[in-house]
Amino acid sequence: MARQTAVRGGTGTHWLMDPDIPFSRNIILQLLLTVFVVYWIVMAISPTDRTQWLMENVLVVAAFFTLLFTYKAFCFSNLSYLLIFLFLCVHVFAAHYTYQNTPVDQWLKASFHLQRSYFDRVVHFLFGLWLTYCLRELLIRAADLRNFWSYGIPVMTILGFSALFEIVEMGAASTAGQAGVDYLGLQGDVFDTQKDMLMGFIGALISMGSLTIILRKTKHTAPSHS
Repeated sequence: MARQTAVRGGTGTHWLMDPDIPFSRNIILQLLLTVFVVYWIVMAISPTDRTQWLMENVLVVAAFFTLLFTYKAFCFSNLSYLLIFLFLCVHVFAAHYTYQNTPVDQWLKASFHLQRSYFDRVVHFLFGLWLTYCLRELLIRAADLRNFWSYGIPVMTILGFSALFEIVEMGAASTAGQAGVDYLGLQGDVFDTQKDMLMGFIGALISMGSLTIILRKTKHTAPSHS
């Protein structure tokens, strides 16, 4: 049933929004899948810290195979797959260098004399900004959410996922000794967990707020048919 529901724009189904394109003809999804697999393999070669790399990639591998094995039951639109692809690429990049030592943070510290790394905060923000849209698509098509709830529930669910991730992260880190402490990456900030959750929440709010504006403008500018 979910595969029969397409997101339509204007007078036809937009190639980026259509979840009903068979994989054999979905060039965009094939390209995203190929690029990600190659990129992941490259980033798996000689990471800065192999232990942290393994811990960071558990969820990546789980997400990848979940999307793969559930594809026939529920496939997202290409736009959602693109957003998932972008988020996983950013996370895999950080996992290769560790979140505390990415080239971005090294540049920021050298240029602005910063004491801590901020790339992890950016990724938490992108988690909310990019993946809330995907979650909304899932809830609309699987649970038939409409109106305010199709925006509000994805935002609150993302906040819940952010909290759940912090709890899982704490549990994993508590069993890994010093590697676990490095994995947590508190960097001396006792409110690091709360700030990470806040960044995800802000990203989700911006995502749904922007989508609301875009859809309203699209609705108002769409040609009427009598």
